[in-house]
Amino acid sequence: MKKTLLAEFTAREGAEDEVARLIGDYALKVREEEGNIAFDVYTKAADPRAFWIFEVYRDEDAFQAHLNAPYGGPFNAVLTPLIEEDASVLTFLNPLRRRDSFTSR
Repeated sequence: MKKTLLAEFTAREGAEDEVARLIGDYALKVREEEGNIAFDVYTKAADPRAFWIFEVYRDEDAFQAHLNAPYGGPFNAVLTPLIEEDASVLTFLNPLRRRDSFTSR
């Protein structure tokens, strides 16, 4: 089963450009991971300091490989002082299973 999540964090005032650069460089590495399906970075339209990353991995093993990638720790160490939260806030997502929910009218 795919592992899907939304990671959220807010850049500190004045750090948004540096955070955007860091997450852009990190995204290039994550997208090369064998088990990565999506790593899409967004900012909130009403607040460009609010970053949302939509991530999809092939399965739990691929997600664990992502967590253990050698560039993840250094990325988080540099990111943490630039954001308001203690760390990225992760929300894990499951697909809606009801078929009738996907019917367009």
